Amino acid sequence: MGHAGAAAAAVRYLRSVPAAGPVEALPRPELRCVRADERAPVDQTEFRRVLGTFATGVTVITAPAAEGESSPAGFACQSFSSLSLDPPLVCFMVGRTSATWPRIARAGVFCVNVLGAGQGELCRAFAVSGTDKFTGVTHDPAPVSGSPRLTGAAAWIDCTVHAVHTGGDHLIVVGRVTALGTGEDPDRAPLLFHKGRFL
Repeated sequence: MGHAGAAAAAVRYLRSVPAAGPVEALPRPELRCVRADERAPVDQTEFRRVLGTFATGVTVITAPAAEGESSPAGFACQSFSSLSLDPPLVCFMVGRTSATWPRIARAGVFCVNVLGAGQGELCRAFAVSGTDKFTGVTHDPAPVSGSPRLTGAAAWIDCTVHAVHTGGDHLIVVGRVTALGTGEDPDRAPLLFHKGRFL
């Protein structure tokens, strides 16, 4: 079946199974590029340090509550990118042990909320596990998916899940854009993350 086929089958399965309480993270899979008796080609701490010099934008990925769930889903995400103009596609990466991803997969839709300068605390709220991340957060439904569109976001991109691919210890989620727009201030500076802190 291959990795892409397996990932797509997993999404179909998650959509077909009703939620029964909180979604638990799966055990971290054994994913190695070298054998256990070999030296890793790159030290993980050094990998993070060097890659941290690349400044990224910050988003919050949200999805409506799937059938049987009482609240919407959402998580903070730096690994987001535009992918294709024709058809209009975007992508984000999420850890394979994420407890939020199965809920988004079941919904089959999501909204990318691009955060603007001054929204670091909002990002931190969505980076915490095991809490109701939407407490005190104002939002309205995105026009096509109904996913939470966060008030004050610099931009929003409404999507359906188009494809899912494996990428090491992460999944690469491709979304087909169904609607999009900017916030009230189109010239607002973005929220950036660089070397472990917001700019």
